[in-house]
This record gives sequence, C-alpha cells and structure tokens, in this order.
Amino acid sequence: MRLFLLPISTRRTLIYCQRLNVTTTEPTTLVERYSTKLTTKAADLWAGWEKKESGWQKKLVDYGNVMLKRIPYEEWGLKSIPSLSARRKAEDLAGKGDVEVSYPESLIPEERVKDLLRKLGTERQAYHKKYMIWSFVGMPIVAPFALVPVIPNIPFFYLVFRAWSHWRALGGSKHLEFLLENKFITPKPSKILNAIYSSGNRPFDASSVPTTEKSSIDPIAPEEKMVLHKADGKVIAEALGIPELNVELDRAVWQVEKALQAEKELKEEKKELDTANSEAKPKK
Repeated sequence: MRLFLLPISTRRTLIYCQRLNVTTTEPTTLVERYSTKLTTKAADLWAGWEKKESGWQKKLVDYGNVMLKRIPYEEWGLKSIPSLSARRKAEDLAGKGDVEVSYPESLIPEERVKDLLRKLGTERQAYHKKYMIWSFVGMPIVAPFALVPVIPNIPFFYLVFRAWSHWRALGGSKHLEFLLENKFITPKPSKILNAIYSSGNRPFDASSVPTTEKSSIDPIAPEEKMVLHKADGKVIAEALGIPELNVELDRAVWQVEKALQAEKELKEEKKELDTANSEAKPKK
C-alpha cells in the first residue's frame, strides 16, 4: 500500500491509503469477510435506489448522501487504511511492510512527515472507540422499529453502518501506529503533488503546516487558509491515477470550507458583541 498526505488547509491534512497489492488486501478475518460482503450488497442496493426517479427510496438516498457527506473526512481517510490483521502484521514484520508516503514537500517538510502521521493516526482513537460503543448500545433500542411494515428499519441500519465505520477507522489508525512504531514508513516527496500545490499562486507558509497540536492552536500563527479548492480534487485524482480520491478530496474541501466559514462568522459575531458592549458602558 501507499499513503498520501494531502493538505486541505494550512492546518488540516487528509491521509489516504492506496492499496497496491491485491493479495495482501483481501479480507483476512471472518469479520472482514462478512463486512465486505455486506458493504458490497449495501452499495449495490444503494445504487439501485439512486436510479429511481421518485418514491421513499429516492428520498432516503438523497438524505443519506447528505449524512454521508457530513461524516468527518478524517474518518474516511483512516478507513482507507486496511485494518491490522494477524497476517498483515506477520507480513510487515517479515520485511514486507515498508510503506511509501507521498506528500508535497512545498507544504510538508520531510522531517515533519512522521509526526504528522502519528498525530493523524492517534488523535481520533478515543473518539472512534467511544462512538463505536454507543452505536452498539443504540442498536437494541431502535431494533423494534423493524415491526413497521414496508419501510426498513433505517435507524438500526444507520447505527450498524456507524459502528462498522468507527471500527474500520480505529483499525486503520492502529495499523498506521504499528507502521510508525516499527519504522516501516518511508517518506517520499511527490513531484506531481508539489507541482499541483505550487500552482495557483496560493500562499504557502512552512510555519503553518499542520504537523502538531501546537501549530493548530498557536495564537501567533498565521490565519488558517485553504490550500485546496473543489476543482483541485479532480486534478489530483487524475494526476495520480486514483479516480476514487476525487470524492475524498471533494468531501474534505467542503467540510473544511464550512468549518472555516463558521469560525469566521463566530469571530465576527464576537467582535460585534464586544463593540456593542463597549459602546453600552457608561463613560466616566
């Protein structure tokens, strides 16, 4: 497999795993085999519903796609990394585990690559554990909805999906952590990514590269800015020959743009409130 570090803004980065060797990415456990079959069937069913012109299936797909788009891009990125099964661990330890990491060195210095990978791989583990458990807890509660005729038990299936999604993300994060601990990571700057990120006259600042918690909360650090935009996802996906990467980047860009817009509006509201309070104070 090959990892990609793709900065979305000056403080946020998407990690994505391209699976290169089919023989080592086949399901290796009973859980993986069943989850693969179920997700394949669900994807086929979903695709069939998308083709419908009207009806509750079409409405469900529309609402469902909106909900899927709101699942954090960090979770989708970790899910792209295969879980650390016993066979994969044995292969890694046997010397087959060297994983190449491609990144734009104009944004991410080589000496910071492993720190960034460690942060992306560990910072959300507690989150995924917590919400995976809560998804399992909620399943028996919504199970009685299956008694409703015609319409499937959507809340139950949603919780099943979320539990599976958190489990996959957690598995990916642990695999990444294992690779780092055993020094199987090999940073390799990408000329393709460098060329794409260096175009468009974007402001690049090495001090604001998303590498540690300190860089994201440092009050004197430059203001967070987007380094990718919607059209860039297709360009990167085509340049790297990974069509599915376009969806991942499009989702990440949309989420980060929304987050930055919300932060901007909050700051403006706070500024207006502070101004109003200062004007309302009686002058001495």
